Parts: sequence; structure tokens; C-alpha cells
Amino acid sequence: MEAKRFPVTRTDEEWRRLLTPEQYQVMRRHGTEAPGSCALNYEKRHGTFVCAGCDQPLFVSKMKFESGTGWPSFNDPVAGAVETSTDRSHGMVRTEAHCSRCGSHLGHVFEDGPPPTHLRYCINGVAMNFEPEAT
Repeated sequence: MEAKRFPVTRTDEEWRRLLTPEQYQVMRRHGTEAPGSCALNYEKRHGTFVCAGCDQPLFVSKMKFESGTGWPSFNDPVAGAVETSTDRSHGMVRTEAHCSRCGSHLGHVFEDGPPPTHLRYCINGVAMNFEPEAT
């Protein structure tokens, strides 16, 4: 089967230069940051969360909620910004979330979120940057 080609592609060396070691582990090796370790989990300002790998807008702050899990959680992504696939690692079947523009691993999607979507996009904070709304 042919691997999907994303609009933004980089060599492994380019990814290593662009990302911090923690970002590289999460975004390119499908790792997970420690719960509660990222400042974006506590971000309360209005703005947009963008992919740390390609700057694509992923989530808007009005869709963020406190899940109590230790990771930033959102009801829904920006339309077309996040794609999902089946993750069968660690002896579980989960829905992986990744950036539709560069393919970077963001986190996972669970069906235990609040209305209206009842989805919880549980996202590694290091996979994103925050752009505050202009005042």
C-alpha cells in the first residue's frame, strides 16, 4: 500500500532540525507528552491552536474544554484540519488524530466529550503553538 503524501513534507533530518526533541518524539514517532506538562493545557485566552510542524490552524479556543485528563481537549477541530486513522498500538484500538497538512501525530479522539459533538480531541500540547486573537 502506498503511504499518503501530505501537502507539507520534510525529510527526517529536516523534522529533527525544526522540532524540539520532545516535539519530534510526539509528532513524528507517535509519542505522548506527560499529562499536565504543557502550558497550553492551561491556555484560556481567545485564539487559535496551530500545528507546530506546519502552522496549520487546528483548533479554536472556543472549542477547548477542561477534561481533567492533563492534556488540552477540544470538541471539534477546524474543518478539514485534522484527519483520523486507527491506532492499534499498546494492545488497544484507538482513533489517532493527525494534522491533515503535514501528517504529524497530534493525539487521539475519544467519544466521552461534552455536547454537542460528544467527542474529546485529546491533543499533545507540544504538537501545537498558540496564536492569541488580536485585540
